[in-house]
Amino acid sequence: MYSKKACGTLIVMLMLGCVKDSNFDTPKQDCATTLQANISFAELEAMVLDGTSQIYEDWVIEGYITSSDKAGNFFNELYVQNRPVSPTHTIQIEMDLRESHLVFEQGSKILIKLKGLYIGKSGDMVKLGGTFSAFGNVSVGRLPTLKIPEHLFSACDDKAVVQPMLTTIPQLDSLTLGTLIQLDSLEVLEGELGNTFAEKEMDTERKLKDCEENEIIMLSSGYSDFQAELLPEGNGSVTGILQKDGLDYQLIIRDLSDIDFTNERCPEIITEFTSTNIFISELADPNNNSGARFVELYNSASEPLDLNLWTLRRYTNANTEVGSTIDLSGQIIAANGTLVISPNATEFELVFGFPPDLGVSTNSPADSNGDDNLELVDPFGTVIDVFGIVGEDGSGTNHEFEDGRAIRNPNITEGNPTYTFEEWTIFNDTGDAGTAKLPQNAPEDFTPGVRD
Repeated sequence: MYSKKACGTLIVMLMLGCVKDSNFDTPKQDCATTLQANISFAELEAMVLDGTSQIYEDWVIEGYITSSDKAGNFFNELYVQNRPVSPTHTIQIEMDLRESHLVFEQGSKILIKLKGLYIGKSGDMVKLGGTFSAFGNVSVGRLPTLKIPEHLFSACDDKAVVQPMLTTIPQLDSLTLGTLIQLDSLEVLEGELGNTFAEKEMDTERKLKDCEENEIIMLSSGYSDFQAELLPEGNGSVTGILQKDGLDYQLIIRDLSDIDFTNERCPEIITEFTSTNIFISELADPNNNSGARFVELYNSASEPLDLNLWTLRRYTNANTEVGSTIDLSGQIIAANGTLVISPNATEFELVFGFPPDLGVSTNSPADSNGDDNLELVDPFGTVIDVFGIVGEDGSGTNHEFEDGRAIRNPNITEGNPTYTFEEWTIFNDTGDAGTAKLPQNAPEDFTPGVRD
């Protein structure tokens, strides 16, 4: 009685022809001379129902093998696509056959007798094989070793040159899973350098990125021949089978020849900038409508500035800990332009006749009732500008704008990390500490979007 491994080896031997001569050339599998395809990949995929079903029709499909288990990065599976160049459909075949590359070579044309096989989908990937049952659920599983010669046949055509589809990470959504693809200008994330391709005996994800910071996962087996090799430095192309785990695309190489990193790494992309030309230019707590509150920022520079990772934070009353924060990432403030932030965008537009640049939540730094303290902070944690004194409740001080307005004087062109009363004109309902006792009403007493 053969063991499972011995049986698999026997099947490989039975499926291979004799050695040509004493030079022991690669043995050839007997090819199928009478089989002919009678159904296309597209027709077959259109018949896939929910769940797993068995095929009872005498259908034959043909395609080209793109995967290889020679380096051990694929295990008991074949990836087959409908044509060697610019494929539109792919199938994954589950089978209990090790060293399958000895029988089904990469690039070979293959014919598959479908009758008796099971078909289903794993995500968007069409699978063929036997069945696997777990907890009452049936899915496509490995085709038993002894059944493989009844269903999988090599065509008599010469081996084709399977060309990977040249694509980019942003274009992956338009491709079929299981396709052999090539991505150029990739490199291993800096934080991954120094690691091996995979942890021993564990499937391992390593991240790659292009020069626009788009990322994709490279999945490698902990049993592959290159498991212990260090990830390559440099930049270049990667070829592999496209797969997906949830929302994350994965690339599975066949062996190390699928990676060609001979170029210099991408130049560093700087996405965070600082500037003292960004500052708070107006704060509003209208006496007649708290829903029309806003904060206005101004850029006095002659160039626009990306506010990636900038924050505006609020210290409520006399608190010394940050009470709320607005992340300004995604906002670009124009040269000599403003950025108006509202905690109630709908009410703001009704009152002032135009939408704010940024709508945020209530109880945010843009929703102060006039006695809080604000800080504008750059991506590196440096306080660029402030209003008020952290730890001091604004009520009755020279930084109270309750029921009023705080407007930055027109001669101020830079932020100031130390609150300076002389830089401001402040209106409120008390007039204490040198401020003006003159409550302000919206819209007439405010100028959002206009630097006074």
